[in-house]
Amino acid sequence: MLLANMPVTRAAYHDILHTDLSISFMVPGGERVFFPRGMSVEKFINDVLMAVFFFTVGLEIRREMKSGELSTVKKAMMPVIAAVGGVLAPALIYTLINKGTAASSGWGIPTATDIAFAVGILSILGDKVPLSLKVFLTALAIADDLMAILVVAFFYGGSIDFGLLGLSVLLILLVVFMNKVGEKRLAYYFFPAIAIWVLFYYAGIHSTMAGVVMAFLVPMKSRYHRAYLTVKAEKYSARLLSYDNIDDEPFPNGPQRHCLRRLSVIAKETIPMNSRLEHSLSPWVNFLIMPLFALANAGVEIPDLSYFNVMNFNPEMGSVSMGVFLGLLIGKPLGISLASFIAVKLHAGEMPSKANWKMLFAVACLGGIGFTMSIFVDTLSFGNLAPVDTARLRDMGKVAVLTGSFCSAILGIILINVLHKVESRGDKAAAQ
Repeated sequence: MLLANMPVTRAAYHDILHTDLSISFMVPGGERVFFPRGMSVEKFINDVLMAVFFFTVGLEIRREMKSGELSTVKKAMMPVIAAVGGVLAPALIYTLINKGTAASSGWGIPTATDIAFAVGILSILGDKVPLSLKVFLTALAIADDLMAILVVAFFYGGSIDFGLLGLSVLLILLVVFMNKVGEKRLAYYFFPAIAIWVLFYYAGIHSTMAGVVMAFLVPMKSRYHRAYLTVKAEKYSARLLSYDNIDDEPFPNGPQRHCLRRLSVIAKETIPMNSRLEHSLSPWVNFLIMPLFALANAGVEIPDLSYFNVMNFNPEMGSVSMGVFLGLLIGKPLGISLASFIAVKLHAGEMPSKANWKMLFAVACLGGIGFTMSIFVDTLSFGNLAPVDTARLRDMGKVAVLTGSFCSAILGIILINVLHKVESRGDKAAAQ
């Protein structure tokens, strides 16, 4: 925000974001074709790098669905129901405020929870929050991510080219077939992933969805099994010893390097592809892609202080700020808590162990931290309005996301600390 508003850096900041990265080709007839079409630095971050972000989110969701907090109906039911409430309530609050106004299409902005910030704050709070509630919020945020992905896919795409969409479906079916017949080499999935991204980009479906699709297509089984690894490890270990002192070269000599390379390949391929990719990409996503996304999208120009007036309402324009701010700060905790209460009362879910409703509500307040996904949805909203109105609405939405997320974090931290002190005093009194 400072870069976008300081006179010294404002022009350079926007010039860099709008720099064209498309490659041009001359085709027969003298026409110049650009590929990818309209690819600026900002679009590269939002459409290419965020596709990698969505890919890692998809890998995480798939892992949790197989062996984590969403792996069984009993485990998944409570956080999934809570996540549904945490999506519907903010969307309803936003819609009630902005129905019939130019801002009405931004209802998806306050529906997402930023798992990194929410779980990070819980970690800082330590044992003040029961472990079961930390697991609950983590699973809720994962389910929330999946719902946010569906919101983007179904409600924030462009006009669809069904011919290109059909080609992408055929390519996806080919990847599914490769997976079914047991193909587990990375290259056979990498190039189709690029092709699917390009087809989505030109078909009018937001290209980041290609990342989610591919996350659910990569194999979850390893290429080599444990028995194969054991046999090969014994074989190459024996060879390593037999190749000692065959020349004057220090360890590892040429033949030994070959053995070590083969052992390295076999050991790597014994780990399932989805686990390898998640482990390899997570540092890049957390320390490069997400900061770049924030740098490119949080740079809101603030021409006047009205951007910070979240209660400002215009009968024609509506109030993105009020809808987003109240959706995150009030809608999220109310939706999560109410849905959880209904789930418990209907025996559709179980209350997290060693937790009570007061602490669950306090933790639910942290669900109002909607930084990454909320800003991403904001960048896709208001696409059919005049350019000036679109820019202003999106900027006001981003400011509201930042202020709403900050206030949600502060509220959650205060409530958790207060409740922890009250419970500690109660425990001491009971012990005496």
